[in-house]
Amino acid sequence: MEEPQEDVQMETQDIELETPPSDVFMAPSISKSGILGGKSYSHFSPIPKQIADDMSGEVVLGVDEAGRGPVLGTSPLWKSSSSLTHAGPMVYALFYLPIELHHSLLAETHHFDDSKVLTPEVRSNLMRKLCTQGSDLYEAGGWATRVMSAQDISAHMLSPNVYNLNAQAMDATIDLIKGVLAQGVNVKEIYIDTIGRPEIYQKKLERIWPTIRITVAKKADSLYPVVSAASVCAKVTRDAALDVCYEPYQKRNTAANEDAEVKVAWGSGYPSDARTTTWLKQNMDPFFGWGSETRFSWGTAKELLEGKKADVAIDWPAEDDGNDMRMTDFFSGKNEGGGDELVDWFGKRVTQEMDVF
Repeated sequence: MEEPQEDVQMETQDIELETPPSDVFMAPSISKSGILGGKSYSHFSPIPKQIADDMSGEVVLGVDEAGRGPVLGTSPLWKSSSSLTHAGPMVYALFYLPIELHHSLLAETHHFDDSKVLTPEVRSNLMRKLCTQGSDLYEAGGWATRVMSAQDISAHMLSPNVYNLNAQAMDATIDLIKGVLAQGVNVKEIYIDTIGRPEIYQKKLERIWPTIRITVAKKADSLYPVVSAASVCAKVTRDAALDVCYEPYQKRNTAANEDAEVKVAWGSGYPSDARTTTWLKQNMDPFFGWGSETRFSWGTAKELLEGKKADVAIDWPAEDDGNDMRMTDFFSGKNEGGGDELVDWFGKRVTQEMDVF
């Protein structure tokens, strides 16, 4: 069972911090084809030089996520939707570097903190430094991300054998850590921002890696600089992924309003953000809903769809009672009426011939 999320209205300042900036840094963790195709995928940076030069050196690793609360991202069916958003993937990220640099490089030199208290511009600048060859962060720190698409999240949560969000998040965390360890990185300490009860989460991980010191804690992203760095990797990757998700809607609206460029106003993705709720209502297909950016398993999306689908009529061709049909008959190209049998065999809307997606 999912653990309850805080059911609070987001303050205006918080909404703005969650709204992706217009010039977000497009990190190497962004796969446009994967994001637009609704795919989940992982990205691992190269092992940084300071670690690669001495693979026996002890390393500290931190893990955090971004986008757990959104409907353009996530929301459980049983939960009030007031504090949830609707778009984009959930992103898990890890960051690692030599233990001796943990506080001096991250906290003292670059002032990493929980991504939610850093401005979008500061987050993007820090991520850019992580990806810029020759910078101290690039030479010392490695990172990895797991982009969990809204489409996959919802499919798992709505499947007969429910694969809930906590389990998906746990597996994403484990897979990322395994990926780094498989490269031979000598990880001695791991710090993780909790996704549930810290003690249960920590014991499970300790059974997997009994020789590594593991700390799972609430607010770890503000307590441990290495988790703060992971938080920035996750948040900037998610912001950039949302920017990619906007592109099809942006192009569509711009084409419909050729005199001016139209900015898609879906805001932060949280229903307490008026821009988000307005966007959801105005861009919802009454039968298909939205694109791969929306988490259909979340209460916000579910309520809107249930309120509309009863008004949609679907015309399904009557089944042929005869038993003399051959499979090849569906691929004969044209039927007697001049239509395409393969297309006509599938249902179509009463009011429309066909939609192209």
